[in-house]
Amino acid sequence: MKYSIIIPTYNEEAFIRLTLDSLVNQTVTPSQIIVVNDNSTDQTGKIVDEFVANYPYISQVHKQSDAIHLPGSKVIQAFHEGEKYCISDFDILVKVDADLIFPSNYFEKIIGHFNSDSTIGMAGGFCYIEKNGEWVLENLTDKDHIRGALKAYRKETYLQIGGLRANMGWDTVDELLCQFYGWKIKTDPSLKVKHLKPTGASYNQAARYKQGEAFYTLGYGFWITAIASLKLAMRKKKPLLLLDYLNGFWKAKREQKALLVTPEQARFIRNYRWQKMKAKLFS
Repeated sequence: MKYSIIIPTYNEEAFIRLTLDSLVNQTVTPSQIIVVNDNSTDQTGKIVDEFVANYPYISQVHKQSDAIHLPGSKVIQAFHEGEKYCISDFDILVKVDADLIFPSNYFEKIIGHFNSDSTIGMAGGFCYIEKNGEWVLENLTDKDHIRGALKAYRKETYLQIGGLRANMGWDTVDELLCQFYGWKIKTDPSLKVKHLKPTGASYNQAARYKQGEAFYTLGYGFWITAIASLKLAMRKKKPLLLLDYLNGFWKAKREQKALLVTPEQARFIRNYRWQKMKAKLFS
């Protein structure tokens, strides 16, 4: 299976070389790696150019956008720019961040999962961060969720869900729509990826409000949002984040923000979330 990788990148001179090194040393070589340099002001572009000169399947695309880092919109807009340069006959489309180190067999195993079951629509491993000299699971989400840093999509699935939304919540709505259309999501605990920059390290209060807005635009409704917000705040060990998330939800509701899903999909999502919560409660 042919797989194409798109890497949205902004000021990642400290990490991009490590990421690309791990990708060019995969046991199954990518068909292409597209690095979208989103207006970096450091040496990111120069480092990528070194790889472009040595690996014919790597290319660099330059994009101009604001430096403001609100999660979701900036990175996915850059991803969409990279899509324009994808080969037409890829089988798997991959979005990865520029601060990861992949084990050498990562994509060999991802391809194996897609080949083993034609109903698998998405697949991924797990992110680990360094704490006190050890690599530990970056435990921000459930074990059946693929982190936004390393998403791999079957082409048919990607097209059916309508691609990625340039909004915070994009890496949740994609999986919910996978479920809506009957695709499976495969996570592989044996694939341990080093995440060199913890998620949300540079987020400000406006970005945290965006999390609550994301819950609203996913069609969660207040009670699911409240439970999800509390769970996320406690996982981050910052209980007061709950207030930011809820304020973001009510702000989005007052402004009647457009949902990322149709009314039918929103009903499915709410039912799916309640079923998951009940299953955990009574397990």
